[in-house]
Amino acid sequence: MERGVFNHTNSGTPQGGIISPVLANMALDGLEKELMQTFRKSGYHSAKHQVNYVRYADDFICSGSSRELLGNEVRPLIAAFMRERGLELSEEKTAITHIDKGFDFLGQNVRKYNGKMLIKPSKKNLKNFLCKVREIIKRNPTLPAWKLIGQLNPVIRGWATYHRHVVAKETFNYVDTQIWRAIWRWCVRRHPRKGLRWIAGRYFSFEGRRWIFKAITPEGKILTLFRAMETPIKRHIKIKGEATPYTPGMEIYFERRLDLIWKGKSKKMKTVVQLWKRQGKHCPQCGQLITNQTGWNIHHRIRKVMGGSDELTNLELLHPNCHRQLHSREAGAHRKHL
Repeated sequence: MERGVFNHTNSGTPQGGIISPVLANMALDGLEKELMQTFRKSGYHSAKHQVNYVRYADDFICSGSSRELLGNEVRPLIAAFMRERGLELSEEKTAITHIDKGFDFLGQNVRKYNGKMLIKPSKKNLKNFLCKVREIIKRNPTLPAWKLIGQLNPVIRGWATYHRHVVAKETFNYVDTQIWRAIWRWCVRRHPRKGLRWIAGRYFSFEGRRWIFKAITPEGKILTLFRAMETPIKRHIKIKGEATPYTPGMEIYFERRLDLIWKGKSKKMKTVVQLWKRQGKHCPQCGQLITNQTGWNIHHRIRKVMGGSDELTNLELLHPNCHRQLHSREAGAHRKHL
């Protein structure tokens, strides 16, 4: 779908397509409202009956003040809600546990350690990831080193990026060590008659007290194996529970959120400087100078709901007030059109 027009794709339907999560969202829509109406957060003895709910597609968790509350009141309510929609709670995936013992959710483990709650990559997720990396290495014993790096880097970078918002540095370090050992064994198997010093000189370079797996492409480009530890830990900026890019009036909220994310990334700030210089350091709406004192917002020329992207060509910098006025005019024009 691009700018509201459907286009066929030649790439096929990927595994884990979007239809199942979409159907789950439709079926489970309203469960949070039902829980909040039944277990209100205010009033007499509110703390004893407080329930929190988090959902992603068809995976969700409910937290409460006691095992009895969850087992005797919350669980039956959820089961009844789902029965009305022809669904059943999975007995295999449904459990009631104490936060001190922890639980896994979306590949991460949530647990309290000495009274402090920490979220880390789960052991199961870590094991599956390392199995995937080792399988790529194992099934390519004769692949040129630069091609192996090309296959591994997206997998490692994607996994590390997913976990970059939680307590993951120790896990990242462990992952890098395990991958390095797997790569070393791959190198040794390729050259059984060569010495370890020769293998190290052919495939590795020593940088900052670390051995780095490197290779040169036929075009002479140097590729290095991505290390999970290169991924900086950056706490997630939460999204308002009711907000979506399709909600009227919420587009400016998501653009401001993009501002905050970009301001925390030096590479993204370089893009902001590019935009600023491309515009002659002025706001396209009012023509006045944009400075640190005036502030700025990122604006999408073509709205994301209409197929617009975060590419440089679709972005511009506006004064915050000009940005609000522009969205207000656009919203008014849209209502008038309706």
